[in-house]
Amino acid sequence: MAKEFYTERDIEDLWKRGVMSLELSDNIVLTELAYEKANRLGMKLVQPTSGNPPSAPVRPYLSPAKPIPTAADAAAYLPKMESPAGLKSGELDLQQRIKNAVMARMGPQIDPKLLDSIIQRVLASTGLK
Repeated sequence: MAKEFYTERDIEDLWKRGVMSLELSDNIVLTELAYEKANRLGMKLVQPTSGNPPSAPVRPYLSPAKPIPTAADAAAYLPKMESPAGLKSGELDLQQRIKNAVMARMGPQIDPKLLDSIIQRVLASTGLK
């Protein structure tokens, strides 16, 4: 079955015709602007159990299947950063705190060496290193 797409203008036209709600299904897709317009107008969007806007892609990596680990939980799988030559202890501490926060949020799915490299580049580009 073909999908039916609604744009911001379609929602406005429906509203002007007196349509106060729209029943959504797998075959109905709203653009982001249409979704926002419907919300601004107070149009009720009746959708399946999903809390995502109809046009939003499913992003399981953003929806935690389990509780996000805390910094204390992350300590079990966090390797300590190696101190590159010429790095002051305060800079190493900042890098380690950033790494701990990212690892606590992302879990073991991120490569620690890649994260070290990214942190060092960002700090260098901001003048903090």
